[in-house]
Parts: sequence; C-alpha cells; structure tokens
Amino acid sequence: MARKHSKHGPYPDAAGEDDAPPAAPACWLCSRPTGKTIVWHHPVPKSRGGRDVVPMHPVCQQTLTANFTNSELQRHGMDVDGLLAHPNVRKFVDWVANKEPDFTATMARKQR
Repeated sequence: MARKHSKHGPYPDAAGEDDAPPAAPACWLCSRPTGKTIVWHHPVPKSRGGRDVVPMHPVCQQTLTANFTNSELQRHGMDVDGLLAHPNVRKFVDWVANKEPDFTATMARKQR
C-alpha cells in the first residue's frame, strides 16, 4: 500500500496553519510559566496508583521529591495548598517567584 503522506516531512495541510508558538503552561507548584524544559509530574506517584500528570519546572519537582516521601505525596494528592503549607516548600516558592522560567539550581538532599 502506498502512503498518503511522506514519513519524513510535514503534512501538506499543516504548513499554512498559524505558526505562533503555543502558550507555555503554568507550573503546578509555583504558578510561573514553564520554560523550554517541562517535567510532566505525577502528583500522586505512579507507584501509588497515580495517573494524572501536571506540568512543572524541573527545579520545582526536585523540591517536592526532596521534601516528601511517596506516601506523603499520595496523601496530598492534587492539593497544592497542602504542599505549600510545608515551610520548606513555601520558602522555596517564595524564593523562586522572581526567577526566569528556565532557572535551575542544585537542590539539597532529601530532608526526612
């Protein structure tokens, strides 16, 4: 069977569409626009039955994994306010609020 469209090129219909870049989704934790690198984070870990994913900055995801265990993340679920109530996370979000979207930093080890 012959192919309708080339395997290696764009579809001919797609060339004339609006070429504006799509709007960057907001980070689930800090609400800043995401940059070039987006991490699709499972608020409830996959090992605990989580299926939903949310966009996050890599540095925001590292902060969550440094401050919470999988069972704690499972208890919080999709509740961002519960996560922001933790003093270390609140301090981080306040600090990162004025940083650029692609900002990265070395994170401390897990604090448990």
